[in-house]
Amino acid sequence: MNAHNHVRIAVASALLTGLVFGPAAGVAAAHPVGTAPAVAVADYKGPDVTALEKALAGIPDGDISAALVRVGGEGSWTGTAGVRDLRTGAPALEHARFRAGSTTKVVTAALVLQLVAEGQVELDAPVTRYLPGLLPDSFTKPPTVRHLLTYTSGLKPGANLGSTTEEMYANRFLTRSPERVVATAVAKGPAFTPGERQVYQNIDYTVLGLLIEKVTDDSYEDQADLRIFRPLEMRHTGFPAGPDPRIHGPHHRAYADIGGRTTDVTEWNMSDRWAAGNMISTTADLERFLVALFSGRVVPQPLLNQMFTVPKAAEDGNGAAYGMALERFVHNGTEIWGKTGSRPGYHTVLAATRDLSRTVVYSVNAKSAREDGFPLLARFALPAFNR
Repeated sequence: MNAHNHVRIAVASALLTGLVFGPAAGVAAAHPVGTAPAVAVADYKGPDVTALEKALAGIPDGDISAALVRVGGEGSWTGTAGVRDLRTGAPALEHARFRAGSTTKVVTAALVLQLVAEGQVELDAPVTRYLPGLLPDSFTKPPTVRHLLTYTSGLKPGANLGSTTEEMYANRFLTRSPERVVATAVAKGPAFTPGERQVYQNIDYTVLGLLIEKVTDDSYEDQADLRIFRPLEMRHTGFPAGPDPRIHGPHHRAYADIGGRTTDVTEWNMSDRWAAGNMISTTADLERFLVALFSGRVVPQPLLNQMFTVPKAAEDGNGAAYGMALERFVHNGTEIWGKTGSRPGYHTVLAATRDLSRTVVYSVNAKSAREDGFPLLARFALPAFNR
């Protein structure tokens, strides 16, 4: 690794109960880079440290300028590599804030399920019960709350600010309200009968954001803060104030290829993504959320089980596997549930086994962040699940 890289390795001395509010309290002392944890190889159940260190080696490179990786469960590991600014070469920050993209949807799903647990919302009620007047007459069968949570609503995408990074960059300081996005979506009529197919898209979670506001008579952002961020002490997580294009607090610069040139894309108004993808967070905060959620501390266990239930509409033989916000993935026989998030210059993952024997959260600043994210996931997340 170059001189700006920093990697810390630790093995937890306690299991998952100590991880509910972050890393276990009794972790072993950090080991120097390149050394193995002081446990017998036969007993070691931690992540593939060699592969993770290799993933961070050589950063920054032609695509990635910085990477933050945080692994927990039966053994913990953190890695930081790269620079926070290509111009100055200043080293990357372990606790940098970043745009978390569509991992926001997991927060939105958790908020809706809390309202279900409180009896304020019914999963199988039509969304029009809570948002009357939302749908035109062309929707003879309105989608239910469950359909929205599982991407099976049949809604068409709403208006956006561009389909390519170049188009989006030209409009990066414009604002498109969620109400406007939803209005343009429903005006197109249904794409298919609700429940018939599963199509991953932002519009379902934009509607859910409006539902949260209507039911609680409060803003989506305040509800996320009141119900999740503050109780879990996620002090560095939140949403921009309206169209504010900045990331406040310590953060890395983000880059994308625009017109064949490496372009700084850090300042960007993401309000059009809102409850589907506008969150700003840190790897430590997302780990807190992930562990608390899977432990049943955010959503009651019976409803949490619903998050891990793939609807029949997804059983198409091609591996479609979304439950509520979360996606199912199998790696070397290990079932993993998680969510990716991508915005220009930022790629984020939060993922875990259901029993929390392994968790991983990463944020990678990559010019390829909005393209095929699987190479990034395979490089920075999957080694954590190697056995």
